[in-house]
Amino acid sequence: MDDVAIARGLHLLGVVVWIGGVSMVTTVILPAVRRFKNPQEQVAFFEAVESRFAWQARFTTLLTGLSGFYMIYALGLWERYTCVAYFWMHMMTAVWFIFTVVLFVLEPLFLHRWFLRRATADPDGTFRLVQTLHRVLLTVSIVTLFASLLGAHGVEFFGGT
Repeated sequence: MDDVAIARGLHLLGVVVWIGGVSMVTTVILPAVRRFKNPQEQVAFFEAVESRFAWQARFTTLLTGLSGFYMIYALGLWERYTCVAYFWMHMMTAVWFIFTVVLFVLEPLFLHRWFLRRATADPDGTFRLVQTLHRVLLTVSIVTLFASLLGAHGVEFFGGT
């Protein structure tokens, strides 16, 4: 087995765990938390789950990014970023970049404190906003994943140009 095959396997494993986790949080955990009657319980439960998932998400986004950029380097695929037919690579990079900035920069610097302050003042509005943002990110991630799988398996978009 060669290094690119290992990188591809790690990349796919990272994506499955990462986006699968985002899906679980978005479609199961946030709706369940919003049904809690006590706002303090909502915040405490979400904080407990989110803090455990944050480390998993950080690890898998790092694994996905490193393996993805390694494959681009090892296979000499940088020119794909200049071709509209490979828009799915731009999408993968953009989704990875957004999550990386949120998980490694924004969340530790201020999003965590912002969430706690806002959830204390307006728990329903805060969880509604968080769920909406998660839905948007999940939708963009799934569209990106679908387009990337098609593109990586030979589907030519925009006439291959």
